[in-house]
Amino acid sequence: MQQSNNPLHGKTLELILNELVACYGWEYLSEKININCFKSNPSIKSSLTFLRKTPWARAKVESLYLRMIKS
Repeated sequence: MQQSNNPLHGKTLELILNELVACYGWEYLSEKININCFKSNPSIKSSLTFLRKTPWARAKVESLYLRMIKS
């Protein structure tokens, strides 16, 4: 299956999250995506654990990342 048109191809969830935090910060992320792991004592590790178990939250993170790389 060809993935050349998929901007998420080859990107790990950890890489995506690190880039979002570097660009926007935790506070902005918690405003855009209303999940506790971004609001209360945020960390990459706790966020990854939650996002890997929660498809709707992961989809929101990926969507925000796609908007970030397009701008």
